[in-house]
Amino acid sequence: MKEESVEMSVAEFRRDLAEVINAAATRRRTTYVTNRGRRVAAMVPLDVAEREEEEE
Repeated sequence: MKEESVEMSVAEFRRDLAEVINAAATRRRTTYVTNRGRRVAAMVPLDVAEREEEEE
């Protein structure tokens, strides 16, 4: 079961990096990283990234 996605600032992402990685790996949570309120990056479960890479 996939957990809902969340957004966090770059500063929060840096502070909580280990938890963000763990949430992606174990709870399949996508975390969007924001800078000044705009999404600039995402931490996604590995299979999501690999699937996207294969589709390219």
